Amino acid sequence: MRLFGHVDRDPDGLGMTGQRARDRLVERLRAEGIRELRVLDVMRRVPRHLFIDEGLESRAYEDTALPIGSGQTISQPYIVARMTEALLEHGTPGRVLEIGTGSGYQAAVLAPLVPKVYSIERIHRLLREARMRLRKLGAANVKARHDDGRLGWPEEAPFDAIIVTAAGERIEPALLDQLGPGGVLVAPVGPPNVQRLVRVRRTPTGDVTEDLGPVSFVPLLGGLA
Repeated sequence: MRLFGHVDRDPDGLGMTGQRARDRLVERLRAEGIRELRVLDVMRRVPRHLFIDEGLESRAYEDTALPIGSGQTISQPYIVARMTEALLEHGTPGRVLEIGTGSGYQAAVLAPLVPKVYSIERIHRLLREARMRLRKLGAANVKARHDDGRLGWPEEAPFDAIIVTAAGERIEPALLDQLGPGGVLVAPVGPPNVQRLVRVRRTPTGDVTEDLGPVSFVPLLGGLA
């Protein structure tokens, strides 16, 4: 079953990029603890092989991060699923801000699950390619722009959820300022080799911070490239 519309490369894939490969990936995610059925269903249907270079297509459904150029990676499928599940655990957010568009894969996973995704990427080449992929896949509810993600998207704030796909030494105050009442923020925090995935939930009595376990992400950088 196709999740989106026509793309230049076949979204259904063949062999190592086909539906059986996606089915095996989902079974691995389930075995690793992903329980949210909506997330598993989307991971089964989103064609990850369209978000990486053709030379790496045969590895698209391995549970591993892969290079996408400019010193960046497409995240390990388990991490994409875990972060998405963490956003949805306490309800479906209406407006999600993503910091770090990268290849566009995380936005493509979010698009069928939430009404609106706002995504920021500091590297223009990555943003341009991600926009083309998302447009070809028919993900019309994703709006992306070239900017410094540490600053968020203040003119569109507040957001019901924020997902950060690169690690800073702390959660940026500007992002917390843009998190609305009842909102949830999921982000990797810390220096290389000691990063933790953190979830912040905004409650009537204050922010509640949870440690979701160790992770490894590229650093959250400022400025434009």
